[in-house]
Amino acid sequence: MSAMLKNHSLFFRPMLEQDLMEILEIETQAYEFPWSATIFRDCLQVGYCCWVGESAAGLINAYGVMSVAAGECHILNLCVCQQIQGSGYGGQLLDFLLDLASKHKVDTAFLEVRPSNETARNLYNKAGFNEVGMRRNYYPARQGREDAIIMAKAIIPI
Repeated sequence: MSAMLKNHSLFFRPMLEQDLMEILEIETQAYEFPWSATIFRDCLQVGYCCWVGESAAGLINAYGVMSVAAGECHILNLCVCQQIQGSGYGGQLLDFLLDLASKHKVDTAFLEVRPSNETARNLYNKAGFNEVGMRRNYYPARQGREDAIIMAKAIIPI
């Protein structure tokens, strides 16, 4: 199925509260420790950049949440529907969020990623992110906690 989707683009629009049921389904399939509806609602209410990527059929295939403040952005959540991971949608969404950050006059983008999440690390490395630090015991894990690699990328404001 992924090969058929490689050349298709996502259509991006702001996330709405009525999207949360669909987003939570994707989130719980993709992550062992998913965000709750409350976390997504809080992100919407405080005005974070919350976007969904839809297929031409109107299905949410990906979503991202990013905070922007003081010349920096922080990509808090970037997720692609598990059944179509590897389709290029993660890269499309990341590019979209970084373009949005540039329009907000951001000069540095940050994110955290699990060391065990090789797919995401490869995506971020390919996009020009570099490892700049480590947060010890940041993520919940089956056997206690997992560290987070802090990654950063310089952004050229538009």
